[in-house]
Amino acid sequence: MQNVVAVIPAYNEEIAIGSVVLKTKKYADKVIVVDDGSIDKTAELAELAGAEVVKLDRNYGKAYALMKGFERARELNCSATVVLDGDGQHDPDEIPLVVAPVLNGEADLVIGSRFLNRNHKIPKYRILGQKTLDIFTNLGSNYKTTDSQSGFRALSKKALESLDFESSGYSIESDMIAHFSSKGLIIKEVPISVRYNVPNKHKKNPLAHGLSVLNDIVGLIGYRRPLLSFGLTGFILTVIGLAFGFWAFSTYYITNKLPYGPSIASALFLILGLLMIVSGLILNSLMQIMKVYRR
Repeated sequence: MQNVVAVIPAYNEEIAIGSVVLKTKKYADKVIVVDDGSIDKTAELAELAGAEVVKLDRNYGKAYALMKGFERARELNCSATVVLDGDGQHDPDEIPLVVAPVLNGEADLVIGSRFLNRNHKIPKYRILGQKTLDIFTNLGSNYKTTDSQSGFRALSKKALESLDFESSGYSIESDMIAHFSSKGLIIKEVPISVRYNVPNKHKKNPLAHGLSVLNDIVGLIGYRRPLLSFGLTGFILTVIGLAFGFWAFSTYYITNKLPYGPSIASALFLILGLLMIVSGLILNSLMQIMKVYRR
């Protein structure tokens, strides 16, 4: 395979980074390791293994590190850029499978999906978390993915030039899908394997990690699909308000006494619900106007 650049973000991965780089070099013309402010010997070992290292002065997070790697890949004018984690979770021998659709002109973004592999051995708690994030990612994008959080993916030259969006932390995978799908870029998934018995395992609590990504995705949905996020929430609040109202009316009909608690709750939920529905309609109208203006 010609003109393939690998970008590997890494933070304190001195145990695995050397072997990951050596295995990746078999399938990439250039390996770029972005050392995201590691305090161990990640950078030194990556260089010894033959990688070009982009060293950041502190830990900025995965999104920033990846963007720095993509910036360098653009300078190299590569045909395809493949991204994989530096902890050994991904198998570099599967790089040809992931980059093939890009090199063949079949896709601009290829996502290596763990869930397309029938032999996957993913912990149940991870499946629950991943599928939850998939649902919300799919709500905020025009592409229905089976593995929105996969860090093993490939980008075409067109995709590399279309990274004009902001992202933070670990939500970059979802942001990338939403952004590229909105631009009409072709997205495809291929099955990959994954291993979880890596040396460093979690650098962040899985629950905190998942909630952080979910928070960013919900914000993305609110921005891209305000009618869905505000309208749906408003509808749910309105239904709750009507339920409290029915309860209050039934109690008053039977006892001839108005229950203040359900009555006040009904009024509050109805007001909030209707306000959110109206806000969703207004924001959706503004979004449509902006789309027409951009054309």
